[in-house]
Amino acid sequence: MSTARRHTPVSADGRLGGPSQHPGRRDPAYLRRRAALAAPAAGHRVGAPYASVDYTEAEHRTWQVVHEALGPAHRAHACRAVLDAGEDAAIPAERIPQHAEVSARLTPRTGFAFTLAGGVVPNERFLGAMEHGYFHAVQFVRHPAVPLYTPEPDVLHDVFGHGIHLSDPRVARLYRLVGEAANHVRTEEALDILSRVYWFTLEYGLITESGTPKAFGAALLSSYGEIAAHDSREVRELDMSAAAGTPYRISGYQPVLYAARSLEHLEDLLGAFCADFDDDVAQRLRLPVLSRDRA
Repeated sequence: MSTARRHTPVSADGRLGGPSQHPGRRDPAYLRRRAALAAPAAGHRVGAPYASVDYTEAEHRTWQVVHEALGPAHRAHACRAVLDAGEDAAIPAERIPQHAEVSARLTPRTGFAFTLAGGVVPNERFLGAMEHGYFHAVQFVRHPAVPLYTPEPDVLHDVFGHGIHLSDPRVARLYRLVGEAANHVRTEEALDILSRVYWFTLEYGLITESGTPKAFGAALLSSYGEIAAHDSREVRELDMSAAAGTPYRISGYQPVLYAARSLEHLEDLLGAFCADFDDDVAQRLRLPVLSRDRA
């Protein structure tokens, strides 16, 4: 591949000295642009229309570099359900698609659409909106110095990860199940537990095929460095109680991942967990009180 010639040297896991040292968190010009693209999300009502973005040529080039890298990475390391959904998603190679363009393709297939976010969204809003077919997505682009790694979700993550997921009716149904579960509880503790289950299945989940863990989660699909990094981390067979009790990192690589035996296995486990989910889940499963690592 030809992408390395444009990259600042990075550590073995694809980061510049860790998330806090990433140029996307230290470059004043980049931070101003990010803030400008995130600002319209303030006060945004879920499902309301919003303006498109006039992306720069540099931002489109970042998209092109990532698209070039992720195509072969998906073919080598993603599970079959993701590969099939990716064909249906038809992600453009040369330019960043607008949210409305992505939604116009998703809605006829699965009933989902993007709704505007400016960054991390509270669990109640983020998870609950999925019951009604809305996925919170951002419009800003990762820093061009390190196009193959970002310490926070960006438009590439949302399109290459969740845009692919939500092109598949079976996978989109899992998002709705999580949304329905979120809207049946009222406590922060229950929502935090549900966020962990969401994290280790739909964001960072693996599916085993022919004895090999394959990338399924949206965060893996949008990260060139992480999509094939299972060998350097602990992979456990998916157990919903264990996943619900495992803390996660919003930024940085996850030290533990969970693998379902198949998409059907994931559907069965996540479906059963969401069907029984309530505000007493922590006591019923004897889960510890945890907080997310936001580093």
